[in-house]
Amino acid sequence: MSETIAFSGKILCEAALELGEGPTFDPATGTAWWFNIKGKELHELHLESGRKSVHQLPFLGSVLAVIDPDRQLIVSDQGLFVRETATGNLTLTTTLEDNAKNRSNDGRVHPSGSLWVSTMARDEAKDAGAIYHVAQGKVTQLYANVTIPNSICFSPDGTVAYFTDTAINHLMRVDIDPETGLPTGDAKALSDETGSPGGIDGSVCDADGLIWNARYGAGVVDVYKPDGEKIARYAVPATQATCTAFIGAKADRLLVTSAKQNLSEEALKADPNAGKTFELGVSVKGRLEPIYRL
Repeated sequence: MSETIAFSGKILCEAALELGEGPTFDPATGTAWWFNIKGKELHELHLESGRKSVHQLPFLGSVLAVIDPDRQLIVSDQGLFVRETATGNLTLTTTLEDNAKNRSNDGRVHPSGSLWVSTMARDEAKDAGAIYHVAQGKVTQLYANVTIPNSICFSPDGTVAYFTDTAINHLMRVDIDPETGLPTGDAKALSDETGSPGGIDGSVCDADGLIWNARYGAGVVDVYKPDGEKIARYAVPATQATCTAFIGAKADRLLVTSAKQNLSEEALKADPNAGKTFELGVSVKGRLEPIYRL
């Protein structure tokens, strides 16, 4: 892998979030969405106009999926809710766990319209979380004993899923059924990042099958080939980069969220952009996110 490529992008949003996460893009409205998980906020940015809105939530939301022009699915610590985009009204559809010590974390829609979502302990207790498959209200646990589940994304043809436990720092891959999004084999380590600075956090997979991963604690976005080879590293002007998403009508731009959580006053002075939201400044061959089939 070559040297880290300097940041040439821009700050999309100056709001410094405790835990910016879960970004996605709705092409029908030209709007990027992401969460401040610990602040119980849903952030909305209309890309063309720059119009920004912040919606208060009654829970810790972490994943948003588009259902149709009028509805979204939000994954939270209290379950999966349908949100009416115009009014913000929320309707519970299903729960993931009956465990008040846990909250939701990473997730993404599979091309089939099913959803992979995850949970973790609020205090990051070891092995307390899990990764689930959700399809039309049916919840199936895929992997248990996960500490910090992240990096959930899928190959363009829907035959491979990627994920990680950031506490272990292995980027995993597993063969899946493209019609359902369910695993058909055993998960294997694609890239062992044990001992490397920072942790594998949120990812998205582009049209060529490249995995764009935000590396928490290292202030970079790493790019992996489907065979696990790391081929590029782009600097992000915040140490705790958290997740990536393709944005724009052509999905050719990359949004990166970040966090300021757990940083001391001294660390924040050295990391003045912590928690802000960025556009990486590189042209990508992205893909628009599939809709969730309720």
